[in-house]
Amino acid sequence: MSHFFLFNSWFIPFYGLIGSILTLPWSLGIVRRTGPRPAAYLNLSMTVLALAHGAIAFSQIWQVQTQQLIYHWLKVADLDLTLVMELSPVSLGALELITGIGLLAQFYALGYMEKDWSLARFFGLIGFFEAALSGIALSDSLLLSYGLLEMLTFSTYLLVGFWYAQPLVVTAARDAFLTKRVGDILLLMGLVALSSYGAGLTFSQLETWTETSSLPPLTITLIGLSLIAGPTGKCAQFPLNLWLDEAMEGPNPAGIMRNSIVVSAGAYVLIKLQPVFSLSPVVSDTLVVLGTVTALGTSLMALAQIDIKRALSHSTSAFLGLVFIAVGLGHVDIAILLLFSHAAAKALLFMSIGAIITSTSNQNITEMGGLWSKMPATTTAFIVGSAGLIALMPMSLFWTLQRWFNGSLAVDGWLLAVLMFVNCFNALNLTRVFRLVFLGQPQSKTRRTPEVAWPMAFPMVTLIIINLIVPIIPIRWNLWLSNVTPVIDNDSGVVQWAMPLLVLSGFLGFLIGSTIELRRAWARPTQLSLRFLQDLFAYDFYLDRIYQVTVVWVVATLSKITAWLDRYVIDGFVNLVSLAAILSGNTLKYNATGQSQFYLLTIIVGVILILWSLVNGQWSMMINYWSSLIS
Repeated sequence: MSHFFLFNSWFIPFYGLIGSILTLPWSLGIVRRTGPRPAAYLNLSMTVLALAHGAIAFSQIWQVQTQQLIYHWLKVADLDLTLVMELSPVSLGALELITGIGLLAQFYALGYMEKDWSLARFFGLIGFFEAALSGIALSDSLLLSYGLLEMLTFSTYLLVGFWYAQPLVVTAARDAFLTKRVGDILLLMGLVALSSYGAGLTFSQLETWTETSSLPPLTITLIGLSLIAGPTGKCAQFPLNLWLDEAMEGPNPAGIMRNSIVVSAGAYVLIKLQPVFSLSPVVSDTLVVLGTVTALGTSLMALAQIDIKRALSHSTSAFLGLVFIAVGLGHVDIAILLLFSHAAAKALLFMSIGAIITSTSNQNITEMGGLWSKMPATTTAFIVGSAGLIALMPMSLFWTLQRWFNGSLAVDGWLLAVLMFVNCFNALNLTRVFRLVFLGQPQSKTRRTPEVAWPMAFPMVTLIIINLIVPIIPIRWNLWLSNVTPVIDNDSGVVQWAMPLLVLSGFLGFLIGSTIELRRAWARPTQLSLRFLQDLFAYDFYLDRIYQVTVVWVVATLSKITAWLDRYVIDGFVNLVSLAAILSGNTLKYNATGQSQFYLLTIIVGVILILWSLVNGQWSMMINYWSSLIS
């Protein structure tokens, strides 16, 4: 009885699902007189229960060993499909992060979407969203995790396209859905191939399987690359990174969850698959290359954005790129710490910009200014959230990076260079946004901007306190999914100078961001080189146009060829057969005169023709026979 809540933790994802179902009478319009707010309160109540249940279970897990809850879903002959959930400090900690941020985001949504006519539908989708995320946190089954990822993709599509009357929103939802589907299909292929080679259907079995696996290098490389594809789409990594930028068209409360814990779900699955990646150097190197390209590229893209949401969404891809690098290097504990430290800080940042959008009804940072004295709580939230995304002592990211370079893991100089680049440009971008939005003289759209109401201010202040408290909470580093111990081959100079250089890079970014000229009118520079760089970064390195002339062109061309073959070859042959049947039928109908004499004549003529053909054939055979004898 003492561990009742722990061993019933499997029910926690159902709280969100139940909350989503309870909102249906309001979201479907069955109940109208009360307004949509009761639906929001019901969903909030279920999230509170999920958070409380998870907190009790999290306190109890430290007293027992890691547990597995196994449910046999389908058992036929040798086929045994099981749904497995893992109860460990990591999984329950991830669950608490999801339900905690989910609760604050939903409370925040009460103020942000107060006047939205479809508030009930939004909270119903958020409940479904939360249920999928909670299930992924607890799942130890490849099959179950894939199904939950599909639920997450579907709910992302619905939330991005929430305001479906706007054409740009519809386009963003479609692109986000299709981009993720590309990765999901490849992920499914990899999971099926992995299970067919005897790897089992649970993540916990992968490490044991990798120790005895004898698959050819090409096979394991192809499987590993297909497994990477799914998290690449979910985490908005190159070349599937454009959807997160477009997804900012959705409501900001959903953006809070999307940029903090939703993208982390794909990375969480990636971390659990790490033992498979370690079998192939090609796969590990691919993870490092993808993470590096995304981290560097998206850090530059953010510098040219003037939409406040898009200016901060690119840093999400950059930090998830660092997670990909950590997984590729086998540093799984660093990867999970990066996820946790990034999630809380990014959620706070998006709460602050949501408050700005609510007060100004504007998202263009070049039309803002002077908000620091008008919105003190929002300003504090932006500063604390920004500090959490920079290697600044004593924030959580500083301690995560300090653990990465404490000498216990194999690190090289190039890794330090990448982290310094990302840290510097992230600090530069955040400083640029802060100056344009909070400093300077108030602009036309920011002259009358009061602080937000308490439903938005309360979760924002709460998250400020959490971000300040998190770094001092003791974390038990030893408990993790894998016991992979990298071979230590460190450059002592890298370990010794890493943290001073990282802190210096953040200060350098802040210094550059504080001194560069910021054009509020955002006039295009006259220098051709600066104009080229501005357009290159602002249009995401023209990736969408590259897709148009490559992938999209190939698919469109093949579709046209297929349509032509279907219309003129396949349909043409079918139409020819049908035309011949019609003509022959029309011809034969004239034989149906109803006169028995004509039918008898037809039979006699037919019999004569058959006999003539037989006799003629026999006669030809006889002539050939006698000719052969004579010769």
